[in-house]
Amino acid sequence: MGRGRAKAKQTKVARELKYNTPQTDLERLQAELAGGGAPTTRLSSERPGTEEDDDPYGSWSDGDSRF
Repeated sequence: MGRGRAKAKQTKVARELKYNTPQTDLERLQAELAGGGAPTTRLSSERPGTEEDDDPYGSWSDGDSRF
């Protein structure tokens, strides 16, 4: 029980996606396909630092790295 509201919302979203087409900016799409789009960002590989800095739970480690 209690799934009616969630199902109704999913149905509404699916119907909007099916029948309402979003406005496409063709000039922006052309620029992106030609390589003139916004630069993409990389994940942590571009950040300076060591691997220890990338591990947010590194300070919780007890030093046992058998796992």
